Amino acid sequence: MDETAETQWSARSEADTVRLAGLLASRAEPGTVIALDGDLGAGKTRFSQAFAAGLGVQGTVNSPTFTIIKEYESGRLPLYHMDVYRLSLPEADELGLDDYFYGPGVSLVEWASLIPELLPEERLEIHLTHLGDEQRLIVIRGKGPRYAAWCRELADLVEGGGEA
Repeated sequence: MDETAETQWSARSEADTVRLAGLLASRAEPGTVIALDGDLGAGKTRFSQAFAAGLGVQGTVNSPTFTIIKEYESGRLPLYHMDVYRLSLPEADELGLDDYFYGPGVSLVEWASLIPELLPEERLEIHLTHLGDEQRLIVIRGKGPRYAAWCRELADLVEGGGEA
């Protein structure tokens, strides 16, 4: 069975969410896949914006709800920001997402739980839960050795008091 690890990040403010996104962006490399989920208003787009900023993406980053995929080339790595909320599984399958997932950039997929069959087996899953005001509980699950290591590093940071 593939290696899996999980940790939680308690964001008491938007700044805590931004910090987590920046930490993850600093670890990103070609082929990184982040599956992002949470209810409406949980902060998926804000997380995505902070992640993009962590990669050095210039300009406005917003949810690709109607365009499905937005490509940003101005950062350290290309960012492929996807929102699959409005797609059926067959439609999503026709988009050729593998070209993004296994390409030279980072794929960040909002509403990823709607297309689990299309996602790479190895990925970082992030689920945001809105707890009120700016507070969020962020559950991070790493599937595969690289992402499991990211989770363990984050857990060590939290346990060591490094969390904001």
